[in-house]
Amino acid sequence: MSSTTKLPVAGALAVRDEASRLIRHHRRGLGLVIALYIGSAVAGLAGPLLLGELVDALSAGTTRGFVALVSLAMLGFLIVQSVLRRYAVRSGMVFGERVFAELREDFMRDMTALPLSTVEKAGTGDLVARTTNDIEAVSHTVRFGVPQVVVSVVTIVLTLGVAVLTSPVLSLALLVGLPLLWAVTRWYLGRSARGYMRERETYAVVNGTITETIEGARTVDALGLGALRREELDRALTGSFRAERYTLWLRSVLFPAADIAFWLPAAAVLLWGGWLAGQGIVTPGAVATVALFAVRLIDPVDLLIMWTDEIQVGAASLARIVGIKDVEPDRTATTAEPVNEDIVVAGASYAYREGHNVLHGVDLTLVRGERLAVVGPSGAGKSTLGRLIAGIHPPTSGSVTVGGVPLVDRPLDELRREVALVTQEHHVFVGSVSDNVRLGRADAPDAEIEDALRSVGALDWVEQLPEGAGTEVGSGAHELTPAQAQELALARLILADPHTLVLDEATSLIDPQAARDLERSLNAVLEGRTVIAIAHRLHTAHDADRVAVVEEGRIVELGSHEELIILDGAYASLWNSWRSE
Repeated sequence: MSSTTKLPVAGALAVRDEASRLIRHHRRGLGLVIALYIGSAVAGLAGPLLLGELVDALSAGTTRGFVALVSLAMLGFLIVQSVLRRYAVRSGMVFGERVFAELREDFMRDMTALPLSTVEKAGTGDLVARTTNDIEAVSHTVRFGVPQVVVSVVTIVLTLGVAVLTSPVLSLALLVGLPLLWAVTRWYLGRSARGYMRERETYAVVNGTITETIEGARTVDALGLGALRREELDRALTGSFRAERYTLWLRSVLFPAADIAFWLPAAAVLLWGGWLAGQGIVTPGAVATVALFAVRLIDPVDLLIMWTDEIQVGAASLARIVGIKDVEPDRTATTAEPVNEDIVVAGASYAYREGHNVLHGVDLTLVRGERLAVVGPSGAGKSTLGRLIAGIHPPTSGSVTVGGVPLVDRPLDELRREVALVTQEHHVFVGSVSDNVRLGRADAPDAEIEDALRSVGALDWVEQLPEGAGTEVGSGAHELTPAQAQELALARLILADPHTLVLDEATSLIDPQAARDLERSLNAVLEGRTVIAIAHRLHTAHDADRVAVVEEGRIVELGSHEELIILDGAYASLWNSWRSE
């Protein structure tokens, strides 16, 4: 089920505070970058000054020795500038990587701490866009934008300062392009922030549409929804196209106007300087020096304008990344401790959207060690009930308690150790097979990992991998089949050792006979634990202590397999239909 609930976006003040915090934390690194760039810029100013001196000396008459000396001096300053710039660029890249690494780690910490109910309501698209497009945009800005902005600002300030010292009256010509540059930049900045924020949002919509279509490919194919999904994708792409066309239009105005503003000062210096030199107010050398300064300003101002555009993209992405911090918790943990491990669902209802309940007044008591199978037609609310029992969603009304304490009142890290949910949606993390299983318990020794793999029937195929349990799997490494990935998820669950397990069609990707064998193995391993198995294969229900039949958000039948067969109601109908397939 898709949702239009979006994750929050941070305001301008929060973004500035986050940027300021990062800069303060890395002020020594930034100071070194600035110092090196200042040194490089100062060395670069020597060339035009020496050339101006040379022009005046040649006009007055000079020696070859003087020309040679000035030329050597210019070469020396050029070498110094190149060396300083090389180390400045290197330091800037290191600074950018360190800042970005901290930002990325903070984001990952905040993202993994998000309430699962919030993530599910927001959908996958928004979160995927923030972890891909937005992280990439901020990475580009931090790694390259910050150093380029620093060098541009330093070069512009120093160049203007030395130009004024060379000839204040001639330097007035450098300001000719400023009114145009100021006006077009102000116009651009007033529109670009909203434009780029909208652009980032459309990326989230496109990502979400594509992800949902791929994840639900079998459903799309079975129900013939291909045309509808293509229309949805076309609408998403149209929105993204319009957003990108708007920001492209902004740039098509900014860049040509900025180019004109760049070259106006150089032309003005030559015209104004020629007249002043003709009047004897300035020397030809001063005109040559300031003219070179005017040309020298073009590149840093151009870079500054270009990165003004890129920084707008980075700022919009940073606002979305920082906005993760503003997600409100969906629960408030208390210090109450359960008196036992029994789970009681009392009058529980749940609505994904206000006023549209998926569950209606469900009552259910689960005693420690009981095995409950939950069956019913698709869309009846089975998975939603499982999520309530796992403590992922707080009930809209009623309560779900463990040992008398509402599940949503338990500290989240403790709750996840006590109650675990495994669905048919699985993920293989980049790393070894052992690393993937060890996510269930970080300090587990190899022997326990091997036992967990054996208990789910995975040890045989793991031992046949090139490096056994040490084989790298995940994206870009050895590719596991969906069934193998699901077995890894179950092994991870065994290692976590919770007292209650919710298995939401957790063996659906394994062939029926293998699934049957696996469930029999799990029954022995999970002895003494409460197991809620949401299943479409009714042999699971046959082996359970009790069966709950869910229809239209209500438990319509509850009892053992034999009791419900005798009752000859909804479950008996499902059983007979399944047996006849």
